[in-house]
Amino acid sequence: MYFVGMLNLNDLVLFAAAVEHGGFAAASRRLGVPKSTLSKRVAALEEELGVRLIHRTSRSFTLTETGRAFHEHAHAALIETEAAEEVVRSRVAEPSGKVRITAGVPTAQDYLAPHLPALARAYPRLHVQLDVTDRFVDLVQEGYDIAVRSHFAPLPDSGLIQRQALVESIVLVAAPSYLAERGWPATPQELAEHDALLTGQSSAASWTLSDTAGDSVQVAPIARMTANESRVLSTAAVAGLGITCLPERMCRAELDSGRLVRVLPEWIAGRVATTLVMPHRRGQLPGVRATVEFLIDCLKA
Repeated sequence: MYFVGMLNLNDLVLFAAAVEHGGFAAASRRLGVPKSTLSKRVAALEEELGVRLIHRTSRSFTLTETGRAFHEHAHAALIETEAAEEVVRSRVAEPSGKVRITAGVPTAQDYLAPHLPALARAYPRLHVQLDVTDRFVDLVQEGYDIAVRSHFAPLPDSGLIQRQALVESIVLVAAPSYLAERGWPATPQELAEHDALLTGQSSAASWTLSDTAGDSVQVAPIARMTANESRVLSTAAVAGLGITCLPERMCRAELDSGRLVRVLPEWIAGRVATTLVMPHRRGQLPGVRATVEFLIDCLKA
């Protein structure tokens, strides 16, 4: 199907540039197109439309009332045209190149490791480089594309793109052997009589628990071991040393196998979020976008 009188899209681009840069001279410098060409193409556009869009003299460049209305719609049309082109390019272009990811040790082991092989198979031309470290990483300065961060409080507004992948409960768990020996606590207050495997640097610690009704209580169990690494606490709990608090997914394998069981299942010790963070410019690269979407789909599944 052919449309008679269809406007030249390039003329719309030149007209919008002249308006947005305040004249033909400024638009000419910005686009690298001769000023005379800009003027001729806009004149041709006016002739095609049969209206005057711009009042122009040697000293002024102003839009007519019709020109203002036309520019508003022309600008919107150009945005939609760019968006349509980007959709096609993003779908046709196979993600490729190197994608640098940084994550802490537990996050890498429990959240990324199970899914990276599937990512590599889905995108054979993509080279994922994972740097596992618990130190603070400056994504922009150190050239990383994605940081996968697990956190209890909201991340600060740092000007980076943030995509939350999941939020999960922190649950109380223990080995059946420990509970067989020490008994099952029936209320949070009874935890004060139980050995605890604590997170952090200080042995003087307590847990703040909440239930589905919104009630909360603070308890101080007996500190048997303290570690700042979740896998150490999980292993110690499986060995029967005491009760510990872990993100639910991080101890899912142990719960499924029966090596650990939930304690006070109606209570949780807070929630932890996992968020993918990336610099704005790198976050627009096809390989980075594909990696982010793939990981979010896997983590939410």
